[in-house]
Amino acid sequence: MLNSLSYLYLLLLLLIQRCSIQSFRKIQESKKQTDMAIGLLEVQLLNAKGLRGTDFLGKIDPYVIVKYKNQERESSVAGGAGGNPVWDEKIAFKVEYPGQGADYKLILKIMDKDTFSTDDFLGQATIYVKDLLELGVEKGSAEIQPKKYSIVQADQCYCGEIQVGVTFTLKVEDGGNHEEFGGWKESYF
Repeated sequence: MLNSLSYLYLLLLLLIQRCSIQSFRKIQESKKQTDMAIGLLEVQLLNAKGLRGTDFLGKIDPYVIVKYKNQERESSVAGGAGGNPVWDEKIAFKVEYPGQGADYKLILKIMDKDTFSTDDFLGQATIYVKDLLELGVEKGSAEIQPKKYSIVQADQCYCGEIQVGVTFTLKVEDGGNHEEFGGWKESYF
């Protein structure tokens, strides 16, 4: 038979073990929530068709503002290209997945460059990339082959199409202390 002191000791050990298991599970759950993959999201802007300008004189000079979360990049201006511009250029974003917010989408705003007035908004297209990011995190990289996306105006009327490809490449940690997306080496001081 166990005396009361041995019984209390055994009970205390069981309680400590149970608390340790619960603490371990909580630590593992919080680690899963904070594990974040970092990678490079590349947008390949190819061309657009059917753009209608607002200028009465001359052709439109289209360019694209590409936005991902709080990052924004601009393409070059396809000067004098009119309604069927060709860009054939890549725009890159540093991406964290899962990151803050749930908006895993690229917004492409097609604009007309004006010299003497404010640039004109021609329309926009949206590309949802959550599935691409999930697959890229799992496999190391993922790609949406170039395809056409509808461009719509503010009133949701169709006003052309834009051909875009998107790739995501997971950044692999190599233990080095450097920045892989350009700019200065990140300081840890």
